[in-house]
Amino acid sequence: MSLLIGYKKEMMQIFSADGDVIPCTVIDINDVIVVGKRTEEKNKYKAVIFGIGRKKKPSKPEKGKYKDLKYVPRHVCEIRIDDTSEDATFEVGKEVKLDTFAVGDKVHVTGISKGKGFQGVIKRWGFKGGPKTHGQSDKHRSPGSIGGGTDPGRVYKGKKMPGRMGNDKVTILNLEVAKVDQKNGILCIKGAVPGGRNSLVKIRKRN
Repeated sequence: MSLLIGYKKEMMQIFSADGDVIPCTVIDINDVIVVGKRTEEKNKYKAVIFGIGRKKKPSKPEKGKYKDLKYVPRHVCEIRIDDTSEDATFEVGKEVKLDTFAVGDKVHVTGISKGKGFQGVIKRWGFKGGPKTHGQSDKHRSPGSIGGGTDPGRVYKGKKMPGRMGNDKVTILNLEVAKVDQKNGILCIKGAVPGGRNSLVKIRKRN
């Protein structure tokens, strides 16, 4: 299977045969199962629905929806697939394993980045800020001029301004698989991936 979901656990380092330090992100894929599919005939598109974990206190409707699984997944995630993809053969109820992943494979990882709240232009966009002398007392982190008064007489759309930072869907392309632990359901990916600890990430192997 070239599609996966998992929980981002932590970052660690492993050592190569040459003694080089490789920073890695640990992804836990235990209890990942295919809970549903979307088909072209019924839904007008193709997708695979994964479930991960087990909910401790599910509601009655949830129990009824997943009665064939005998438990309710903690999180459910839908990933679209192409018409020509081999993943169209996913079987509902099948547990996802790491059989098709190997060290050196390239993967794309998608997650929700950490939310940082409302931030100014220096932290959000990397602005330099104003001068620290010549009477400046409260404009050190100000954005400065944001547009002309007469022409254009307005602020252009897309202007870099203060605002909400983080908590966005982010995809990191072409990361490398550094270690595969099939016994414990652990995938180690070289480098950092979006999201905080225990956040849900999607993994797609590059074709």
